[in-house]
Order: sequence, then C-alpha cells, then structure tokens
Amino acid sequence: MILWEPKLDEAAAAWKATAANSAETFFGPSASQNDLNQEYSHTNVEELVKSGLAAMFVPKKYGGRGASLTATIAAIEEVSACCASTAAIMGVYQLGAFPILLAGSESQKHHYLGELAEGRATSFALSERGAGSDAAGIETTATEENNGWRIRGEKYWIGNGGVSKYYVVFAKHLEGQGISAFLVEGHQPGVAVTEVVDKMGLRATQTSNLELDVWVPPDALIGERGKGLRLASQTLNVGRLTVSAQATGLARTAYFEASRRAVERNAFGKPLINHQGTGFKLADAATQLSAARLMLYEAAAAYDRGDSIEALAAMTKLFASEVSHDVVDSAVQIWGGQGYCWPTPVERLYRDQRIIEIYEGSSEIQRMVLTRMINRQTIQHLSTIAVDKA
Repeated sequence: MILWEPKLDEAAAAWKATAANSAETFFGPSASQNDLNQEYSHTNVEELVKSGLAAMFVPKKYGGRGASLTATIAAIEEVSACCASTAAIMGVYQLGAFPILLAGSESQKHHYLGELAEGRATSFALSERGAGSDAAGIETTATEENNGWRIRGEKYWIGNGGVSKYYVVFAKHLEGQGISAFLVEGHQPGVAVTEVVDKMGLRATQTSNLELDVWVPPDALIGERGKGLRLASQTLNVGRLTVSAQATGLARTAYFEASRRAVERNAFGKPLINHQGTGFKLADAATQLSAARLMLYEAAAAYDRGDSIEALAAMTKLFASEVSHDVVDSAVQIWGGQGYCWPTPVERLYRDQRIIEIYEGSSEIQRMVLTRMINRQTIQHLSTIAVDKA
C-alpha cells in the first residue's frame, strides 16, 4: 500500500472490519440517493445500533462496547469512506455522550449512555446564531426556579437536531457566574425545533435549531456548576479527532477515485497519470493523507494512554481538515468537468468535505488555540531561563 496504514490491535482491527462491512453493505449504496433527497437515514441508524457502532466507545458497564478511541477513530474513518453523513451521525453520538462520560453522575451515565446504546441519542447543544466559535458569548440562560433550573434561549447548528431524544444544553448563569451544562429531554414541553437547516453537504444528516423555555430538575446539571466551558473544551478535544477521522475517510475515497480516473482516462495519447500535472497531484495527495493519518492515530493512541491531547488534537484537526480539502479538490480537478457533476462520487465528497474545516472548531480557531499555547509555553520557558541565570 502507498498510503500509510495504522497497526491496530486485535480489538480495534475487529471494529474496523465491522465498520467497513456495514459501510460497504448498507451505508455506501444509499449514500448518493440520501444526499440527493436530503434524507436522514433511519435505516442506517438501525444498522449503527445493531452492529454496536453507535455506542462502541461507551464503557460496557453503561451498556456500550468499551472500545478504545483508536478503535472508534478506525471505525469512523471506514464509515466516512463510504458515507460521510453516516460518519457524522456517529460523531454526533460521541459528541453528545462525552460530557456525560467525563462529568456525569453514575445515574446519568447508566441512564443516558444506556439509552444511546439502544439508539436513543443525546446531542451536543453549545452553538448559537451569534456564538459559534466564541462559545463564551452564548446568550442562553439558566436561572434557579422551583428547586431546579429554567433554561431559556435558542441553540443552533445542532447535529441530529429534532432526531435525538436528549440534548446537552450549555447555558450561562447571570452576574458572571459562568456556564453550566444541563441534560434536556427533547420531547418535553418548552423544547421546540422550528428550523431544519438546508445544507450544502452532509445532506443525509439533520441539523436544526432548538428553542428553549423549559424547566429541568436539579439532577439535570452535569458536573459542577459554572464549569461548562471547561467540559465543552474537554469534549471538543475528542470531537476534533472524530472529525479528523471523517476528513481522512472521505479523503481516502477521493484519492482512490482520482487514482482510478487517472489510470483509466487517456489524454494526448497516454493515461492521465503519466502526465506530471496529474501524477504529481496524486503523489502529493498520498503524502499529505498519510501524514494526516499518522497524526490522527498517534493522537488517538495518546488519549488511550491517558496523555493530554489538547495541542495534538488541535494540530490534527487543523492539518487533517485542510489536507482533506486539498485531496478532494485535486480529485475534482483530475475528474475534470465530469467531477463537477452529480452523481460523480467526487462531487458529493467535495460538498461533504467543506464543513470539516468549520465545525468542531474552525481552522482559524485551531490556529488561535495553538498560538495561545505557544505563547504560554514560551513565556514559561523564558521565565525558567531567567531563574536559572539568576
């Protein structure tokens, strides 16, 4: 193989094979039509649940399969190679579950994660119309009422919005008391979806708003009061790796489709691949994609070891998302005019890829995160040098 391949342990390799089988048998054949119809595939979700992929990362004691993050990344990458929308749904499951995994009570974990294993998902509700990258700028409020909380506001860009049974809603306390996370049931009075977003790509997912004027009991609070932004950040560190797996999965397919086209299509008396303008694009794609996968699997392994991944997750998300852009763009170019038209596979990949550079922290946000970390580290290093000299 030209592309670098990770050396997986037995359990991760088995999950990768399970995901590849489901993707090739169920998700891939319907991907183009579901995209055209902008149809959320409940059939695909049923397969995710049946195969165990939906809650593979949830510990066994809470009803899941106890898979490592490395195994989860491998599975998402295989699914994304056939249907990026279904891979995004898997990512939504992970994103909604991780705040509960990280900070939830034992009763919350048993209840909500157990339901996820049965297909009743929890969505992550942080972003708002005026607060996407600037999470601290959210306007949704949580005020104490009747020994519980009254949550008022509107969330936007909610993955699985209107489909998930539960939502992890981030809301601010008044008078500078911070932001907290709350579990909200989607079908109770005071919770409404009034807009489903018509998207350019990932059209077989459902993304919506969430209007809230709802009371929740005191045990709806996840973790400590006022610590919601920290919890969101910890969750997004993992989410950035699952999005990176979406990026590398669809980029792999774009690379293989471009390679096939370059070998099969003749121009000026020889295959396209024998023209340097085309062959060099494929050489660059193979190199970039291999490097992105190396970063991704090392980051997942670091998480599984218990290491901090804040910097590595930001680097991986930044690099993998932009590599996927370059690889898919080259694939469309190699396919030429036909690559611009439906139902050529690279046309859908081109649309599906674009959001990967935006959600779970845009490329600009990743650069900001890394810049701040570089600044802190450099100041600490200079301070250490100054102390040593003194």
